[in-house]
Amino acid sequence: MTLKTLTTLALSGVLVAGTAAADLVIPDLSYRTGPYAAGGTPFSDGYQDYFNLLNARDGGIGGETVRIVECETGYNTEKGVECYEATKSEGALIYQPLSTGITYQLIPKTTADEIPIHTMGYGRTSAANGEVFPWVFNYPANYWDAASVMVNYLLEENGGSLDGKTIALVYHNSAYGKEPIRTLEALSAEHGFEFTQIAVDHPGQEQKSQWLQIRRERPDFVLMWGWGVMNQVAVQEASNINFPMENFIGNWWAGAEHDVTPAGAGANGYKSLNMNRIDADLPVFADITSMVHDAGNAAGDGSNIGSVLYTRGMYAAMLAAEAIAKAQEIHGVADVTPAMVRDGMEALEITNARMEELGMAQIGPEFSVSCENHGGSGLGIVQQWDASAGNWVALTDYIAPQDAVIDGLIAEDSGAFAAENNITPGCL
Repeated sequence: MTLKTLTTLALSGVLVAGTAAADLVIPDLSYRTGPYAAGGTPFSDGYQDYFNLLNARDGGIGGETVRIVECETGYNTEKGVECYEATKSEGALIYQPLSTGITYQLIPKTTADEIPIHTMGYGRTSAANGEVFPWVFNYPANYWDAASVMVNYLLEENGGSLDGKTIALVYHNSAYGKEPIRTLEALSAEHGFEFTQIAVDHPGQEQKSQWLQIRRERPDFVLMWGWGVMNQVAVQEASNINFPMENFIGNWWAGAEHDVTPAGAGANGYKSLNMNRIDADLPVFADITSMVHDAGNAAGDGSNIGSVLYTRGMYAAMLAAEAIAKAQEIHGVADVTPAMVRDGMEALEITNARMEELGMAQIGPEFSVSCENHGGSGLGIVQQWDASAGNWVALTDYIAPQDAVIDGLIAEDSGAFAAENNITPGCL
């Protein structure tokens, strides 16, 4: 890398980790500053630490060292696009924006540049249709899956019927927060519950009026699509009005430790989804501690290891690494291109046996990807916060979404996108 390139990267806010001769370039569009840093930081720590583990333990992926290129976005869409433009020429193989707003802006860019993008459990839900969005993947589950899993859980808890019940959605007033609305509207019509929407403006520090509305209207259940400080405030406000916490369920971006600990005992019983299991005793964490942190190559200070979002970041990195390895296998070369990685992502199969080999047994569900399905299995678990123990407790095994509803919505939305953009659906 030339001095001029290094200077350009420094001015654009890009931090380069690893050796300059590395062949497999993985950007990390991070946010360690601003009101969403509490979620962005542990995710990035887990994402980077896993790749650093592969370098230290395995010599990279298929004998090729991984070089991480981190760029701070502040969870700002404009900065996220700037980071993409600043890093793609480094030889970026795959992007993980960790932002629905950034994702929407990057979909046409990554498609034109032929670089795959993985929006794990976020982003544009209808990108699960790989025939319309061949460069976008959102496995193992998406937002509409999450909404359906929540409703299926409530159905199970209420004897199979929600007829006459009221469900309120408290959501971040952004593209992210609005994603589940159409699904919940469809499920409301099918299952007979009344559905109300309550928006919370960025960043979510002021929610008095929303929770006064909830106290006045007294919905049976409150679902939440929150992120960052919004989650902490919502949990505290729910506690303040004595809303029954067991009837308050956040999605998988509203179920980390920092979302509940500020409310103390008041958060006890709050529930959320998770797309992967939490187990601090997984062998992979011991490997990361000894080979990455103790060696001085950690992305963070070590305090996040084993937490909800650190685990999810590590899980996302594992899925990327497995896709790269699959691409190497398919094409018979170690120094793969972005287009080859896309092929690896589309041929990805995650099994229990493979997860155990990787030291993270059953961290996520088994799933496979295909041209038609870039969304995976759609499964999610429900977990509950135990304030006295200071940890999350899984209440369920993996719950499936209502595919008949979700698949129809995906077909409708992706079909409209294809028509608007003159796309002829098909496999690459």
